[in-house]
Amino acid sequence: MRKVLVVDDDPALRRLMHLELDEVFEVIDTGEPEQGLALALEHRPDAILLDLRMPNYSGYELCQRFTSFSLTQKIPVLIVSGEAGAETKEYVRELGAAGYFEKPINFEALKARLTQIARPQKHVPRTEVRIPLRVSLRLKGVDAAGQEFEQSAVTENVSLSGFLCSAATNIPANTLVEVYMAVPRKEYVGTAAVVRSENQVGPLFRYGCRFREKTGKWVLQ
Repeated sequence: MRKVLVVDDDPALRRLMHLELDEVFEVIDTGEPEQGLALALEHRPDAILLDLRMPNYSGYELCQRFTSFSLTQKIPVLIVSGEAGAETKEYVRELGAAGYFEKPINFEALKARLTQIARPQKHVPRTEVRIPLRVSLRLKGVDAAGQEFEQSAVTENVSLSGFLCSAATNIPANTLVEVYMAVPRKEYVGTAAVVRSENQVGPLFRYGCRFREKTGKWVLQ
């Protein structure tokens, strides 16, 4: 049976979700939004129903976490909220939401949309988790023109054995670079190979790097 995770601080709404959806979906629910990501990782639902206004935690922030985190970004998120307005709908769409339903909920429309998007995913286990995290680095090596460089770079995500980053220098694939943590002070981490190199629109290049050797401290240990 397909799974749906409901994140909403209204217990009456969560009970109603069970009444309306239990015949078709296995419903997992929580009224504590800070548990939402952990439940998504534990149960791997086929869709997530998310409220926007909850105490102590923004549904907007949680939506962004679901849609950007590597282990949950393929799970469609439907916003179920009392907030109306074109600007709100457009904003959550930009955050990656797959749909928007206003309260009181049209459950026939909701079930039709869930049937359409909540298709069981084939989850391929990763050897390690990638975490969306901005880390300031310094990279040293030889660029495409054969010149030595030392360049600032900022990561987009990190893992135990590598990172994805953006930098201004053109570094060929398969190049070995020295990696330094830039803040709070410059500290040597190790050497990494540029396993993927691609040019972005604008002055920055994007690089996928994998460590060949780590002798210093990395953000993930």
